[in-house]
Order: sequence, then C-alpha cells, then structure tokens
Amino acid sequence: MTDLPDRRDPLPAPELRASDADRDRVAMVLREAAGDGRISMEELEERLEAVYAAKTYAELEPLTRDLPVTGRPDPPVPGAGARLAVGEAPTWRTGIGVLGGFSRQGVWAVPPKFTAFAFWGGGKIDLRDARYTSGEVRIRAFAVMGGIEIIAPDDVTVHVTGLGVMGGFDGRASGPGAPGAPRVVVSGFSFWGGVGVRRRARRRRNREENEDA
Repeated sequence: MTDLPDRRDPLPAPELRASDADRDRVAMVLREAAGDGRISMEELEERLEAVYAAKTYAELEPLTRDLPVTGRPDPPVPGAGARLAVGEAPTWRTGIGVLGGFSRQGVWAVPPKFTAFAFWGGGKIDLRDARYTSGEVRIRAFAVMGGIEIIAPDDVTVHVTGLGVMGGFDGRASGPGAPGAPRVVVSGFSFWGGVGVRRRARRRRNREENEDA
C-alpha cells in the first residue's frame, strides 16, 4: 500500500519554475489515477496536456488536487534537471567510428555502461538532453588515431580516469555535481588520438530562458 504524503508539508513557492522531472512525477500520478478509475481517459489526456504545458508549481498543483495522492512536485533542488528514467530501455549501448564517425546526442536513454571506439574516425557523446537509466553512467572510450568528444551537463558529477599514450585524455572536466545528480565516469585510453570531456549547460534549459526573454 502506498503511503500518502503528509499534506502538512510546506508547498514550494508557486511562482518557482517546475522542472521536467516535476512534470514527469505529476504525469505518473495522473496515469495511476486513470488506472484506478478515478479519472477517465479523456480527463487523463486533458490533464497530461496541461502538465507538459505547465511552467510553474502553481500550474501543476491543481491538476492532482482532487486525487488521494497530491502528486505535487518536490521542492526544487540543484541537479533536478537530470532526468532519471530507471527501467527504460537504453537507446544505444555503443558508438563506433571506423574511417568515419558516430553521434549520440539529443533526447536519448543512456545505459549504465556505454562503450565508444574510434579508429581513424571520430565520435560525439552528448549527455545534455539525455535520460539516465541509472544513477551512475560508465563510459569506456577508446580512440586510436581518432577522437571522441564527450559533453556532460554542468550539474552532474564527472570523474575521468582515462589514459593518453602519444595522445590526450582530457580530465579537466572532473568534479562534483549537484546533490542527487547522476555520476558520469569516463575511462579508457587514447593512442595517437584524443578523448575530450567537457561540461556545458543544458540546451533545454537555455531554450526555456530564451522563450521567456
């Protein structure tokens, strides 16, 4: 039996911006309510449309007010931009560039272990809009006379342990992230090539800021 949250807990300030994770939690409560017969499928569709259009807590809270589980988002914390999707099937598990290149970017589900290999070619692994199927992602990157670029969001923990032999394995991106955010561990080696790991702001967040400008 699911324990109901304590409704006496203080609500987040209604004017605060909701994250993608907040919207996903509210959507999950609505789907469970539809499965229990508390709301019709038509109501579910209408409310889900409102959920993904919501920008603040004030817009999310009324959508589950009449349900036994409040479904209100937790107070925002640093690192909430990282989207966890535990149990989701990974989009890709490998990236191979031989006399060519590969790209893993956009909205995709990252596996707990990802292997990248480049030989006389290159590859790009962009985690900024990714969903994480576990709290830790281990990327093994091997570059032989080629290069691999890895871009991590600025709010995740990054730990680089790779080795460069007559090449480079840039570990300057190593460092802590926000509390509760996923951990990305990059290992492997480069030989007459390079593996570069960089931190960048999430593109989705930047788009929302541009829309409000």
